[in-house]
Amino acid sequence: MSHTLLVWLVGGVVLVGAGFATTLLPTWRARGQEQRTAWSAARAAIDSAAVSRDAAAARVVEAERLLARAESIAAARGGTSAARAAAEHAREADRLWRTHQ
Repeated sequence: MSHTLLVWLVGGVVLVGAGFATTLLPTWRARGQEQRTAWSAARAAIDSAAVSRDAAAARVVEAERLLARAESIAAARGGTSAARAAAEHAREADRLWRTHQ
């Protein structure tokens, strides 16, 4: 095999690899940012529900169950859909405690 052919093959592999990297890197970064944002929103919703629980005059069993579910999802971590589910459970628990005050 001549050196010219080897240089062209290596150059082609590097060029294809660079193309994949420039295509996938922004997608990976965006996905990571979306996941961090979703988990931040979920933690904020859980904290808000915990404050509503502490301020509630009466015990609301369904809200306690929802908050426990949200906390267990958050403890297990996971992807964006898990964060959204945890946030939804926490928001519903928060709503229940606010309506029973």
